[in-house]
Formats: sequence, C-alpha cells, structure tokens
Amino acid sequence: MRLRPATPDDAEVVCALILELADYERAQPGDAVTTPEAVRAHLDPAAAPRLFGILAETDEGEPVGVALFFPVYSTWRANWGVYLEDLFVRPAYRSQGYGFALLQAVAAEAVRRGAHRLDWMVLNWNRLAIDFYERLGAKPMGDWTVMRLEGEALRKLGEG
Repeated sequence: MRLRPATPDDAEVVCALILELADYERAQPGDAVTTPEAVRAHLDPAAAPRLFGILAETDEGEPVGVALFFPVYSTWRANWGVYLEDLFVRPAYRSQGYGFALLQAVAAEAVRRGAHRLDWMVLNWNRLAIDFYERLGAKPMGDWTVMRLEGEALRKLGEG
C-alpha cells in the first residue's frame, strides 16, 4: 500500500471517493453536490481555508481510500487541532489496513502540526467504525450534540 498527499490533480478521484462515501452513508439523492472543480480549488495550497488530504493506493497505484482534514481552533486550549472530515476506504479493500494507515497518517500530521486533538464524527449506526475507533483509544463525546445551520435557515440568519 502507498499513502501520499492528495493534490489538486487528484480532484476527480477524491470527488469520486467522496460520492462513494455519501452513498455508503445512505445519503439522499442530491445531498452530496461536490464537484472535481470545487475539490481542486480547496486542495490548492493557496486556498484559504484549505482542505488537506491523504490518498491510499494499492502498490499498482489504484486509489482505494482517502482521508480529508483541516485545522480547527480550540479557544480553551489556545491551540490548533485537526478535524477529520472524511475517512473512507472502498469496500473491497476494507480490513486490509488501509483505514488504520490513513487514520495513523492523519494523526501523525496532527502531531507534526502540534495539534492537541483530532476530532471527527461517525454515524451512530456505523458500529464497525465506532468499534475500530474505540480500539485505537478514541472516545465518544456523548455530552455534546452536533448542531447544524444550513440552506435557507443559514441564509436567513446571515442576511438578518
């Protein structure tokens, strides 16, 4: 297996993996509207804010998984952390170490950046993923509720 940083030139494969993840997560049609053009722009080193990614490939160079992440700030710690937005391995390549390698690579990048934490969300029904993360030492944040403001509600609040 090979891991390497995702670049803007990888936008099409990263976009395809994101859409496969959306399907795996039982997204409704139209929920995932990402495009290679948007991914390319956000992976660009000059983008601000910027998306970072790591691609997992077979020894033959076939892309089989991706981890996408970005920095987040903790006011309580007055320090940066890393937020893992997506971790996905194509079903045919699961249980072969790709997911572990991707998560380990993101953790190594967080440590290299001096981050004090690595955060992500996992769907409540994804027991296999939850068990995997807990075996690595991750703890669920049961005392927090994820909130989201989007679409018309976001626009309405933002426009006053």
